[in-house]
Amino acid sequence: MKLNYLTKQVSTIVRWVAKTLFCMLAVTFIWQGAFFSNSTAMANPAVNLIASADAGDQVKDKVDEGADAAKNFIRDTQDKVKQTARKNASKVDEATDNGSFIERKAKRDKATIEKRANEDAANTQKAVDNTKNAVQRTVDSIKDAFSK
Repeated sequence: MKLNYLTKQVSTIVRWVAKTLFCMLAVTFIWQGAFFSNSTAMANPAVNLIASADAGDQVKDKVDEGADAAKNFIRDTQDKVKQTARKNASKVDEATDNGSFIERKAKRDKATIEKRANEDAANTQKAVDNTKNAVQRTVDSIKDAFSK
């Protein structure tokens, strides 16, 4: 039971860290684009609008890169959890040669851990996609507001 509880807690923490990192990156890139736009050409506002449109595109590109990096991190974590479950099951299998209750339980736990790793990874990747889409919609809304 402790292994399942620990795995669930680890996956929850990893998902929370990935979401937080992704949101922080999105806010950072939006903030950086807003404060470091072309401020030397204040006499001609059309130049600033072009710079704002370019900054919006840059933010979208950075968000896409951040989402891809977060998804790769999630996949790596999923693979490591599965690999650890397999190792633990094989150690139990080597220790018990007679197909005992402990061996069967270890194999069931391995299957449960792999299933939860897949589910958690899918849910976290879906959350990353939702966050990415929300940031891109926000950037589009901001660009539309400045273009009017």
